[in-house]
Amino acid sequence: MTEHAQTSNLDHQHRRITGQDALNFPINTEAGPVTDEYLVRTTSGFISASREEGTSQPLAQNERRFDDRALLRGESYPEKGAQEVKLVTWKVDDPQDPRNWSNSIKWVRTMAVTFACFSVAIGSSIVVMDMDVVAEDLNTSLDVVHLTVSLFVLGFGVGPLLFSPLSEMYGRQPIFFVSLGLYFAFTFPSAFAPNAATLVVGRALAGISASAPMTVIGGTIADMWDLEYRGLPMALFSGTVFIGPVIGPVIAGYLSSAGWRWNYYLLLIIVGVAWVTTTIFLPETYAPVLLRRRAKKLRKETGDPTYMTEQERYKRPLSDIIKTALFRPMEMLVMEPIILFITLYLSLIYSILYIFFFAFPIVFGELYHFSLGSIGLSFLSILIGMLGSFFTILPYQKVLYLRATAEADAAGRIVAPEARLPVMMVGSIALPIGLFIFAWTSYPNVFWIGPMFGGGIFGWAMISIYVGANSYVIDSFSTYAASAMAAKTFMSRVAGASIPMFVDRYYQSAIGINWASAVIGFTALIMVPIPFIFYKYGARIRAASKKASS
Repeated sequence: MTEHAQTSNLDHQHRRITGQDALNFPINTEAGPVTDEYLVRTTSGFISASREEGTSQPLAQNERRFDDRALLRGESYPEKGAQEVKLVTWKVDDPQDPRNWSNSIKWVRTMAVTFACFSVAIGSSIVVMDMDVVAEDLNTSLDVVHLTVSLFVLGFGVGPLLFSPLSEMYGRQPIFFVSLGLYFAFTFPSAFAPNAATLVVGRALAGISASAPMTVIGGTIADMWDLEYRGLPMALFSGTVFIGPVIGPVIAGYLSSAGWRWNYYLLLIIVGVAWVTTTIFLPETYAPVLLRRRAKKLRKETGDPTYMTEQERYKRPLSDIIKTALFRPMEMLVMEPIILFITLYLSLIYSILYIFFFAFPIVFGELYHFSLGSIGLSFLSILIGMLGSFFTILPYQKVLYLRATAEADAAGRIVAPEARLPVMMVGSIALPIGLFIFAWTSYPNVFWIGPMFGGGIFGWAMISIYVGANSYVIDSFSTYAASAMAAKTFMSRVAGASIPMFVDRYYQSAIGINWASAVIGFTALIMVPIPFIFYKYGARIRAASKKASS
């Protein structure tokens, strides 16, 4: 064993790898063994490429690249002809390591990216009020105006397939700067649109641009916070994803009285502030990019070409990375039952949220004759339900998961991903109950608190299902977590984007407002068995999968 190898084996500090961490690794190592350089802290600042303790020796520069198919065949990195290199790592207590920043700095940067998330989330819904006035002003149909929501949401699903690989090649900071800048720029045409075409095209381009921050914010938080301290920052980010869209109509209900363009003016201000704050307060946080910069600097200073990172040794062309990012999620969606049915369920949840953006104005406007401002305030019922889940079911889920973890540790095994499902199981039962309450209390002679109460239960159930389902997918496919989440995100956004194109006609059809909501409740009722089936048979289903975690 070389001196460097001995040193690295003695002084590095391994971290426990979870699905959340797997989301944080570059695509070109996603399907292979996790590379030590991103997980260890050494006193020397590097480890030898000839590693022990069960890890495989890397390929030489001129040997073939290790790929997914080789891994599935059980092959390992060949040792013959392997080249000695120094893989650059973080040093112990390294001040440039984002995990070593002070808590105050971490929180400032966490709030900056959370506000960026809010600027994106609110952008999808702040324009949903008073759409008939927009259609009249721009001399177009209501269907065309509805495209301002559909195309913006569709961009959320398409954009990550392109921005995810770019963020892993160039880092988080450039993606934030470019994407928020484009989001700001493309909101301008919508705010000052002289015609419907300008409004719709601007919204479509803004949606694609806005999807990038949503792609990298979770990874940025994971870059800075160790797993045991990541709960609250992640909860703020996850909550903002849903709180933002619900806050949008609340603001727009009153702002629309000054003219529909003021919704876009306010959005322009919010996005501009998010762009400036992330530019000022957020440096690069992605470890592979930071270590690559350090390796380049060391090569220049020492003249030693063996300083490098794993990404530099196994370079993949951008076209190859994008191909993986595009096709692997779709392959997993078709081939993996867990991803397929969880995606169908989350697509329903996301669709119902956007159905309510149009159903609430119909129910509270036409049945209860609320003013536009009061209709906006009615969305607070969903928000209250969402916030309630953070103080009720989610803490209970944490207790259950810690208990399952303790039992697994006592038995000498790893806790199964199915331990994440109880919160989803409870939420799946509450969801149709809330929808049926909303449906059968939506009468003029029934006090308006009835449908609002149903909306509150929906908000509570939505967060419960979303958190449980996401955690289950990540734990079930930790090595391929990024692809699994991309598949889920793409399909749920496509489902949400389709809603504005028919929801008005659906609620105004012959079946009536009550049955329109009830049908949605029956659809949710059909979905109830999904988490229960996976709770009982999930281990057997994962055992038959080639990509599921063992």
